[in-house]
Amino acid sequence: MATAQEKATPTSFASAAGKAAAAADGVLQSWTDPSQDPITKRSPAPVSLILPVSSLSSDPNTKGITIMTRAQTCHPLDPLTAAEISVAVATVRAAGATPEVRDSMRFVEVVLLEPVKHVVALADAYFFPPFQPSLLPRTKGGPVIPTKLPPRRARLVVYSKRSNETSIWIVELSEVRATTRGGHHRGKVISSEVVPNVQPPMDAVEYAECEAVVKDFPPFREAMKKRGIDDMDLVMVDPWCAGYHSDSDAPSRRLAKPLIFCRTESDCPMENGYARPVEGIHVLVDMQNMVVIEFEDRKLIPLPPADPLRNYTSGETRGGVDRSDIKPLQIIQPEGPSFRVSGHFIEWQKWNFRIGFTPREGLVIYSVAYVDDGRGRRPVAHRLSFVEMVVPYGDPNDPHYRKNAFDAGEDGLGKNAHSLKKGCDCLGYIKYFDAHFTNFTGGVETIENCVCLHEEDHGILWKHQDWRTGLAEVRRSRRLSVSFVCTVANYEYGFFWHFYQDGKIEAEVKLTGILSLGALPPGETRKYGTTIAPGLYAPVHQHFFVARMDMAVDCRPGETFNQVVEVNVKIEEPGKDNVHNNAFYAEEELLKSELQAMRDCNPLSARHWIIRNTRTVNRSGQLTGYKLMPGSNCLPLAGSEAKFLRRAAFLKHNVWVTPYARDEMYPWRRVS
Repeated sequence: MATAQEKATPTSFASAAGKAAAAADGVLQSWTDPSQDPITKRSPAPVSLILPVSSLSSDPNTKGITIMTRAQTCHPLDPLTAAEISVAVATVRAAGATPEVRDSMRFVEVVLLEPVKHVVALADAYFFPPFQPSLLPRTKGGPVIPTKLPPRRARLVVYSKRSNETSIWIVELSEVRATTRGGHHRGKVISSEVVPNVQPPMDAVEYAECEAVVKDFPPFREAMKKRGIDDMDLVMVDPWCAGYHSDSDAPSRRLAKPLIFCRTESDCPMENGYARPVEGIHVLVDMQNMVVIEFEDRKLIPLPPADPLRNYTSGETRGGVDRSDIKPLQIIQPEGPSFRVSGHFIEWQKWNFRIGFTPREGLVIYSVAYVDDGRGRRPVAHRLSFVEMVVPYGDPNDPHYRKNAFDAGEDGLGKNAHSLKKGCDCLGYIKYFDAHFTNFTGGVETIENCVCLHEEDHGILWKHQDWRTGLAEVRRSRRLSVSFVCTVANYEYGFFWHFYQDGKIEAEVKLTGILSLGALPPGETRKYGTTIAPGLYAPVHQHFFVARMDMAVDCRPGETFNQVVEVNVKIEEPGKDNVHNNAFYAEEELLKSELQAMRDCNPLSARHWIIRNTRTVNRSGQLTGYKLMPGSNCLPLAGSEAKFLRRAAFLKHNVWVTPYARDEMYPWRRVS
């Protein structure tokens, strides 16, 4: 990091996002200079310009500027629409050289290629309400405003079943308006690149095909007969990525090592089959060709006995009763919610931000700002999301030692999200947002009611009672929550971003669902797990959630005035400044480099970090900033040579601060 005296660098936490778009000589440089587009290395078509003229707008924030009629209906940060996804897929498929190449294309991911920050600022300033021209730097002679925004772009991850290659495509989406209809899209391939030695996330179609292939494999059926199972409809095959435990797992092949489970009743849809793991069977599946390439029945371990308490149906079906002594609790908002929504733009209690959604990360929060009555709109962050989740297991026994899931990168948090129409834990007035994805063959699927937006009462915000007068004052806390829930095999994860009236932002992950269990031979226990039922134990494991925070505290797009300082509480040495041995103080240290900024939590010194603006002060004359307050945390409990750490070296520290880089969206997984 640069020092406070030097030009500070825009920062991202956990990992970073791409080359900063300098705009020293005008707004338009952010997209007309090809050097500012590190992903495509090409310059989009030039845009026409107009100069601002006097406006008669009554809004004091827009007086004297021209509000342009936007040339597209979608904000630059809005998620891709179903129509845009279809056009992007069709454009890439049409670019295939032969029918065989086109037929072998599998579409793993189609997402918005997020524009450089100055395009976002321009859209918010002049094209989309609430118009905020203050986002752009002041220039002599007034700002230069284009008549339209650059076309949106899509980024596609495409897997070829024919060649086992993974490629990344960039497609430009041009919206064509028509007077007699709502308009349509057309696409143009900007770039394509084959990425060597990688495998993209697995897809639900592959999961189903893998399960069918394993169930039809004669040696597998024979192994299940040895365990008393003849009905393959009872068998559950969960494909897990092979990981990287040896060179045989190298990504030159698309491999899965499934886990096997077995239900007791094929006609019970709510039976918990995960309560009956089948162990001792080793299966390796070539997912490209959908064939079993390795099989071994290594050890006959009896299935855990059937247990009526294993299911999650109503109490009566499990030999008990449900609680009947709880009274109804109703959350009502007779006057409606306090938030306002326009498309994907949200305003609530001085907060405003945009939401997006990707197949990998799920919920994304953009352009977070707080409206300060005395200082106007004050930016806080450009982009917030969870970019990876790693779940390493601590049982050295087979098959659990190889259970090291990268649930975002290998499966996709967004692609596994729920439709909350089937059950939502939110109460009160709820605003839902749909999410659109491509399926494996390029069709568009929609998850209705995927994201939930609602308000919650959050107890006491502030309270005081004067003992002299007996007068008491209390302020209740209200918070705004944006959330989604996903299922990755046996586990459910709820991801929540909470915004508070006192300016606080909180990220929360709720873990629920079902444990990934192991079977025990009669009379045995496991040192590396907890026995939870006869013949059944839960192996020890950890869950790591990696959040990426592209901060912009009091910074407009293009400004580089943020730095990060670490704060530790120090005990004053005994002496003339501490004659009573009670003194302690907070000591700050500026993080000046990436090497220095690999940091760990330390509750013994109340360690925290502040993202600080080097140019803006508060009313006390102190530099403004946002404090990063770590919650419960730990480091990986595995040894330093653990195989999964070769892909998850980013888990070796709790906090990483890096300079902003537009094309670094996710943590690296270097294998060496």
